[in-house]
Amino acid sequence: MANMQTGLTQYLSKYEDQSIVCNQYVLTKLGVDRIHCHLKIDDYVILCVPFQLGFKRALFLASLSRQELNFFQRYINGIVGLSIGFSPDKKQPPMQFFIRCNLVTVGQMKGRENAGLFAVDYKTTPDDLVILLGNFLENQTRLRAQYEDYGNSLIKMTPDTAKFLGYNMYATITEPNIREKRIQVFNLSTKAIDHLEAVTSSERLPGTSVAYQLFFKKYRVSVAGTVNNAGRLPQGIIRTAANLAFCPELVEIIDDYWYTIRTNPALRNIR
Repeated sequence: MANMQTGLTQYLSKYEDQSIVCNQYVLTKLGVDRIHCHLKIDDYVILCVPFQLGFKRALFLASLSRQELNFFQRYINGIVGLSIGFSPDKKQPPMQFFIRCNLVTVGQMKGRENAGLFAVDYKTTPDDLVILLGNFLENQTRLRAQYEDYGNSLIKMTPDTAKFLGYNMYATITEPNIREKRIQVFNLSTKAIDHLEAVTSSERLPGTSVAYQLFFKKYRVSVAGTVNNAGRLPQGIIRTAANLAFCPELVEIIDDYWYTIRTNPALRNIR
């Protein structure tokens, strides 16, 4: 109990005002039970999915018409019930929370028809939820440190390294108003990518914003990049080097790779 209270205090002091944006990666990592996640407003049960999770407030996305959203405006500032479950560790029983909340706002999600956002403030935050969210944010802090640590350690993409990375040898690059193109990854780290493109491609200017998709067995990684330099090789192929934004999925994959190399001396020549 003392250790739990210490953990609660530490997490609240470090992360109390932070919120977690719930993309697919986050929902999977937290083990959110999306089938049984709902808000109970008066006699209505609204199926929803977390959009942001915090220690005091959460936002939930629900599929509702504009008329339905207008109807639920009348319940703003009232008490609602939140039911949400998590299974972050398959070896442990799932956690189910039933939390009394104040309904803060109801509104349509920008750019999405028939999609509404419900903001709720917890009346009280369950201790186990604080621990769950704190553990996740602490792990993200560790991954950000590894993003920096592994950033200068380029991995040359050979069939052997692809095997140990779980890389499916398929990647694409996109940029605004230009169709997606397939690339061949030459070097990769948490912070950088070096890749080749067909002779029909054009050289991109330094500073160009691009987006990559890299297909691994563990994740399909989507990561933003900024072109550092590009040039045409004697064969006509375009070679591009770009900096990569922080992407937790990619950091996890590269961390697993370096751990495998460190713990198996027979593999050290592969890198």
